[in-house]
Amino acid sequence: MALIPDEIIQQVAAANDIVEVIGTYFPLKRAGPTYKALCPFHQERTPSFSVNPARQIFKCFGCGAGGSMFRFVMDYEHIEFTAAVRKLADRVGIRIEREELSQEDRQRMDLRRRLLSLHAEAAQFFHLQLLRSPAAQIARDYLKGRGINTDIAKSWTLGYAPDGWDHFLRWAHSRHYSHEEIAASGLVSFKDPENQRGDCYDRFRARVMFPICNDNSEVIAFSGRILQPDAKGAKYVNSPETMLFTKGAVLFGLHRSKRALIDKKSAIVCEGQLDLITAFEAGIQNVIAPQGTAFTPKQARILKRYVEEVILCFDSDAAGEKAAERSLPSLLAEKLAVRVASLPQGEDPDSLIRGKGADAFRAQMDAAREFFDVQIDRLAAQPGFDSARGRSAAAQKVAESLGFVTDSVLREMHFQRLATRLELAPQELATLSAQAALRHRNQGERRESDEGAGGAEKPEPVPPVKAEPTIGLLALVLMHSSEARQWLLEEEWEGRLKAEPQGELIETILQSAHLLETPETLHSFLSSLEPSLERFFVELLENIAPEHPLAVSQDCWNEIERRQLRRRIEATKARQRNPSLSLEEAGALHQQILDLQKRVSDITRPFSPLR
Repeated sequence: MALIPDEIIQQVAAANDIVEVIGTYFPLKRAGPTYKALCPFHQERTPSFSVNPARQIFKCFGCGAGGSMFRFVMDYEHIEFTAAVRKLADRVGIRIEREELSQEDRQRMDLRRRLLSLHAEAAQFFHLQLLRSPAAQIARDYLKGRGINTDIAKSWTLGYAPDGWDHFLRWAHSRHYSHEEIAASGLVSFKDPENQRGDCYDRFRARVMFPICNDNSEVIAFSGRILQPDAKGAKYVNSPETMLFTKGAVLFGLHRSKRALIDKKSAIVCEGQLDLITAFEAGIQNVIAPQGTAFTPKQARILKRYVEEVILCFDSDAAGEKAAERSLPSLLAEKLAVRVASLPQGEDPDSLIRGKGADAFRAQMDAAREFFDVQIDRLAAQPGFDSARGRSAAAQKVAESLGFVTDSVLREMHFQRLATRLELAPQELATLSAQAALRHRNQGERRESDEGAGGAEKPEPVPPVKAEPTIGLLALVLMHSSEARQWLLEEEWEGRLKAEPQGELIETILQSAHLLETPETLHSFLSSLEPSLERFFVELLENIAPEHPLAVSQDCWNEIERRQLRRRIEATKARQRNPSLSLEEAGALHQQILDLQKRVSDITRPFSPLR
């Protein structure tokens, strides 16, 4: 794969700041000279993800992920290196000529760029249909009835998909998008799903359209709501998963509500897009909506970066209750506090805010109760709860939910409080909960075995590079000290390192010594490495450099020479044991051993202990 020239990489790196880049994806908190966050690449309870602004690198001390800002964008967005450089270049207005990329990278980047362009233009197409088309009057009337005026529709780029089989398709062709690009967008369906080159038709027809955006406010998908109550088909239709869109990894409205989530440390989870928009426009902006009803582990992990508490505001019917229960495992796994808002019968956030005002909705959110209390109330309202069998079934249900609580102190508090309501001893409920937790753990392990640990949510597993102590210490010193690098460059290092196991680690540093002087050139160095080596050198940069770097590097160099001489001594002794040697040959070998031993003893003893 062709590499982008170093000078362009350095220019892009110099124009971007890693704290600002990562901060566009999730919030970072200052911790002394660095910034910290929960790692996006593995599940964790306390922040181990660190960003070093001085060196412009990131490192997770939990899972080992680390590297430059380019590596972060690659792993977070699952794109190739050249695409990451191009994305960061676009961010700061630096132009990269297509000729500087490989054909494969050009094709992939071109397709992603075209799909983003198609989605952005499609959002405007649907939006103009809503504002201007006579056929969209039904959509305008529907939105007006839901309290959505023209200004709000423009703010959220709401749209209307015309009622027909090929309105969008013909428009996309008129905008010179190819059949392959339209097919890859997910905005059309195929008569034969197995044949992506065959006849296709508009996926969204006669629906109000809600653009779905990523963290950078780019349109990546759509959700369409049906308008005719007696029409066939699902109430909501979402885009399928594409190069741009993974349903279980996106939260609707997050690109608008990030700041409010951080400020409030609490997220109100609405069931639908209109509920969210109504609340947001009424000034209640710490709102999000999952794509679907229940939370996925990925969505819960994203939310944990912003908040400490979640208030579930689903419909008060049976479907809403099930959605809350399905969301619980993912949310509790992230140690999020979960409360449930009980809206008046027949109300949803949209209708409550429009009917009684934002303050009435806020009051309901303030009154939201802890999930387990709501669950017991619902169980107690069921017929037969007062019987022994009914209480046993309720205890099993509550224990099943408690099995997802990972905080031992919080779990113990729940046992004491909930057991009283179920007329059980706390230990009985604790036993049932422990059994449920074991079932959850076994099920989780089976899923990971079947699907792979984390799936596409994590970067590809990278085998760690482990250096033996002397090589590791020398590499550490060289990564931190230009004085030590300059000294070793003046030695006859090439021959000695080629004879040394893992000597290539030191060679890599010395061959790129000129790139280790500034954060910008450091990016060029890290970007040229395989992921395992990149992580190895980032770990060295994050470690504390030893005092007296020049003396320590000289000690390491002497130790490498000593052990190479010892290996030669052992090899010569092995040759001495050959019974066919003449006396003259044996004597010559003996003299070689004496000379080698003297060279070992003549080497300056180490300044610092390396044994």
